[in-house]
Amino acid sequence: MNKNDLNPNASPEAAYGARLRSLREARGWTQEGLAKRTEYSSVHISAVENARKPPTLRFSRSADRAFGLTGEDTFERQYREIRHGSLLEGFPEFVGYEGRAAEIRLYEVGVIPGLLQTPEYATILADSAVKRGAITAEQAQERVALVAERQAALVRTPPPLVVVVLDESCIRRPIGEPAVMDAQLARLVEFAELPNTMVQVAPFEMGTRRPFDLPLYILTMADRSLMSYAESAQRGHLERDNRFVLPILTAYHQLQAEAPSRTESVAVINQLRKGTP
Repeated sequence: MNKNDLNPNASPEAAYGARLRSLREARGWTQEGLAKRTEYSSVHISAVENARKPPTLRFSRSADRAFGLTGEDTFERQYREIRHGSLLEGFPEFVGYEGRAAEIRLYEVGVIPGLLQTPEYATILADSAVKRGAITAEQAQERVALVAERQAALVRTPPPLVVVVLDESCIRRPIGEPAVMDAQLARLVEFAELPNTMVQVAPFEMGTRRPFDLPLYILTMADRSLMSYAESAQRGHLERDNRFVLPILTAYHQLQAEAPSRTESVAVINQLRKGTP
């Protein structure tokens, strides 16, 4: 395929390839020159540029290093948008930051959050979305793979601080067979016992003392910068302006102060596993 035949609007992969070629030519590099800088072959570079081979995370990061790209306008971000096209706006970018965050705070309603899901629990949620016609079977597989990828990013040195507040509906809502739910609740207890985690369950009776009604994530990066991610049923929004993130962080601390302690919350989860109301 000649470069003139490549239509950037043909597909996300074509747009990725066209941008790769444009940046390469702007620097006066040949495909061989970019290959040396990324430690890939020139044949591989040509295949990505012409959308014959899809980009990978490793390739995208190598290209970002070669071109000196950082922030929002990276090939890694473009790759994640290609791979996770079924996800809400802003979420692929958020996941990239989450994997490097020093502190992760989250509040969830209705379901166990992805960072704490067992593979079986995650699969049931994804399969249910397929049955509703919301996503394809291939996209469901990508969602389950993303859960594993996000969890793997937590196993690093030093590990991030992970603070989790769950609305009581998360542990009360049955997902799958009883054995699946029991294993998921057991996973919550194991997670709560890690030295770098804090798990609390916000009971229904908190009522209006609960400041949030929708899922929310707050990240603290290594340089102490803050960002938040919140979503509705149809849209997600990543916020990096401290004027908006700091009030959310304050409300989150108030939520933690109102919610039962980790010990009390784990006791509630264990009682639920035993069938105790």
